[in-house]
Amino acid sequence: MGYPLRKESEKKFTWADYLTWPEDERWEIIDGEAYCMTPAPSIRHQDIVVNLVTQLKQKLCGGPCRAFVAPTDVVFSEYDVVQPDILVVCDKKKITDANIQGAPDLIIEVLSPHTSLKDKREKKVIYERFGVREYIIADPLEQYVERFLLEDDGTYGKGEVFGTQEVLQIKSLEGTDISLWEVFEVEGPKERLP
Repeated sequence: MGYPLRKESEKKFTWADYLTWPEDERWEIIDGEAYCMTPAPSIRHQDIVVNLVTQLKQKLCGGPCRAFVAPTDVVFSEYDVVQPDILVVCDKKKITDANIQGAPDLIIEVLSPHTSLKDKREKKVIYERFGVREYIIADPLEQYVERFLLEDDGTYGKGEVFGTQEVLQIKSLEGTDISLWEVFEVEGPKERLP
């Protein structure tokens, strides 16, 4: 397959370079290296994104935090520009008409075969480095989520894994619970009789 494609260059790519690239192409820059975001995600991937963001928006209604979906640019630095599948920002000063400036409170990436390695490796490193409080990876094929929380020392602790029959409490958004059976569109947990 050859994904993710990269723009070849001797120099590091910047936000200024990114702004000159064709609008019909989706790219991310991580540490000055450009990654192509094509092909488009699968229908299953998009179903998971919609299910997650629907629950998030219902829980965030009326509060200070806002949920966004890709393609929304998050500009961490001149050399780091990404488009997470889902992000939540609670600081209004980070939200501009064009993009998000700085670290969102929450980022969720839904894995695709051509981006999963980057999501688990390069993106995890960059999200940790720039202080994203909570990073969640959702796997639509294996049907689980893995969550990383930023600890006091500025690093992500050991990931926690949640299955389809569990409720995921979003720690960075107090009081926000996500029913994972609804996200993955499976039968929910059966009530246990006494």
